[in-house]
Amino acid sequence: MPQKDPCQQQACAIQKCLQANKYIESMCEDVIREMRRCCQAQTGNSICCSGFKDSQPADEKSNT
Repeated sequence: MPQKDPCQQQACAIQKCLQANKYIESMCEDVIREMRRCCQAQTGNSICCSGFKDSQPADEKSNT
């Protein structure tokens, strides 16, 4: 039996939040932040993190 993805709950929370807020990402910053934390903690263990592994929150990106 395959193991449940450790970040699936956070990924589902993002989808639910985005749907509830007409896909306005700024309304879901807290759940997106939780997904990033999970992906950092579960590096290599979560398929849900494939789109998050190289991304950074907007406030951490350099302004160059």
